[in-house]
Amino acid sequence: MPAASFEGVAMTHLPKHPFTGLTALGLRRDGRPIWPVLGGSEPAADPATPPTPSTPPADPPADPDPDALGDGGKKALAAERARAKELEKELAAFRKEKTAREEADKTEAEKRAAAEQRAVDAELRALRLEVASEKGLTAAQARRLQGATRDELLADADDLLANFGAAAPSKPTTPAPDPSQGSKGSAPAARPTSLGQAVGAALKPKA
Repeated sequence: MPAASFEGVAMTHLPKHPFTGLTALGLRRDGRPIWPVLGGSEPAADPATPPTPSTPPADPPADPDPDALGDGGKKALAAERARAKELEKELAAFRKEKTAREEADKTEAEKRAAAEQRAVDAELRALRLEVASEKGLTAAQARRLQGATRDELLADADDLLANFGAAAPSKPTTPAPDPSQGSKGSAPAARPTSLGQAVGAALKPKA
């Protein structure tokens, strides 16, 4: 067949290579197929192929060797190390100050709570004595009163009185006469009833 007769051949009738299975790119004028060159372009990636794992990061670089640095590098390294030490000192001082402040606040709170408790206890003792005096309780009964409010103390005082009764009132006692006082061995002299008796008694010689 003359070569010119292949110019009108449709692209759908291009042959396939018997080994690679690739379709020819076209036909030469002499009728020979133009085969694609293998490796001429990157094939499309297979979506089912898992991605290649990335290379793990390398270890952080170690401190530079001072001997390998110049004078400027040595000075910069020394300044950086000195700055790091200062920051560590400031951080330690800050933590110490924070701890001391927390301890001081805790101690102050404990002192305040103890003072408030002492005030509550003193007020309760005064209220207990007031109720005991009002109900006529003894000192021992007053110490046994239980309650945190006046009403509770009054109720407990009534319960004590119902079970034990009130203390008997004490009677005033008259002191016994002391025989050592006054004149001994004779009756007391009668008091003068007139001015003359008083003058005579005063002029009378004492025995």
